[in-house]
Amino acid sequence: YRWIVWLVALLLATGCAGPGAVDSAQSEAPEVVTTGALARDFSMLTLDGDVVTLSGLRGRWVLLNFWATWCGPCRQEMPLLAQLQAKYEPLGFTMLGVNVEADTTQMEAFLGDVPVTFPVLLDPANRVSKLYDVAAMPSTVIVDRKGNIRFIHQGYQAGDESVYQDVIRQLIRERT
Repeated sequence: YRWIVWLVALLLATGCAGPGAVDSAQSEAPEVVTTGALARDFSMLTLDGDVVTLSGLRGRWVLLNFWATWCGPCRQEMPLLAQLQAKYEPLGFTMLGVNVEADTTQMEAFLGDVPVTFPVLLDPANRVSKLYDVAAMPSTVIVDRKGNIRFIHQGYQAGDESVYQDVIRQLIRERT
């Protein structure tokens, strides 16, 4: 079953899934992703085989976290992101982990040791990470309820999760 999920994710990410397939990203990438810009829509498979579409989450605040298991800071950050998800999900917040690895074996093993409650999306060909100009791992993008990018951060150092929390709290206070 896992190889089927991996194969479908790869086909979606590379655009080779054929007619009627889920489009994993818009065809035109922006030159530069900036705060205030409309977040680029995408559809990706989760590790469980479900499809998640960013536009389908309109009305919620969304934190996209691009990560990989070979990235030490990503591994350190993951349980902290799970805590943010647990705390703010009841208020309309959604966390999406976007894994950029072509092979899900290491990711599945890691998530077995560090389980998370948020969806982990598969971007094996890095198609969506390219839409968001991801140049470092991890990279975090926070999108407001209207679909606008409100925060971009590359890398992770201890304490960065407090910055994410401050941005999330600010957005929740806006209630627009």
